Amino acid sequence: MAERKPVESWLTDMDGVLIHEGVPIPGAAEFIKRLRDSGKPFLVLTNNSIYTPRDLQARLARMGLHVPAANIWTSALATAKFLEDQRPDGTAYVIGEAGLTTALHDIGYVLTDHEPDYVVLGETRTYSFEALTRAIRLINGGARFICTNPDETGPSAEGPLPATGAVAALITKATGKEPYFAGKPNPLMMRTGLNAIGAHSETSAMIGDRMDTDVLAGLEAGMETFLVLTGLTTPADIDRYPFRPSSVVDSIADLVDRI
Repeated sequence: MAERKPVESWLTDMDGVLIHEGVPIPGAAEFIKRLRDSGKPFLVLTNNSIYTPRDLQARLARMGLHVPAANIWTSALATAKFLEDQRPDGTAYVIGEAGLTTALHDIGYVLTDHEPDYVVLGETRTYSFEALTRAIRLINGGARFICTNPDETGPSAEGPLPATGAVAALITKATGKEPYFAGKPNPLMMRTGLNAIGAHSETSAMIGDRMDTDVLAGLEAGMETFLVLTGLTTPADIDRYPFRPSSVVDSIADLVDRI
């Protein structure tokens, strides 16, 4: 593999890398502290669009992980940035939580079910049949279909939960319209995140626990990639993919000394 420049900026996934089912992974607090002490630009990324960065800052702080809100980049923020660039001051019918609605309000979008420019689907724990029916009718009526992320399932203490990608498939089946996904593995999420912290892909690294989202997104954005084995991907899974991470490590603890 070609020699890369030293890593000056770090992007890391949250679930499976820093925390697992609400518990910090050993080494995560030391990694974040080392990053903050170093002064290097960094972002904690998540495809979960439920929470605002301030919500996530508070949740992580309760676990002993002190990440400023400005260093948290969600698929909701990536979606809002995409829509702001595509159609400033537009309108949207939104299925999602505060993380998504707040991001869209912040860019000046009007949330409405009357002839919206977009139907935007995000994560929620209370998908409503009525809301999904309304979304299907609006898309059939000409609204463009946008999703925050393609994850088909999400983690919980009781086991996997259906997530945005699975619900998007239902809407696609009913409308024949495929959505545009703004979150990982779309490299758009990585590039907009890098721009937000003034970083460059050739001197940046992405840390993740999933080959199909984290590693793929980092690879396509031109970054060095680290796969940790504390999440969904096992060593046996790696060879199933036609691409490889730059490095495979047991956990985030193995990267503390890289900062």
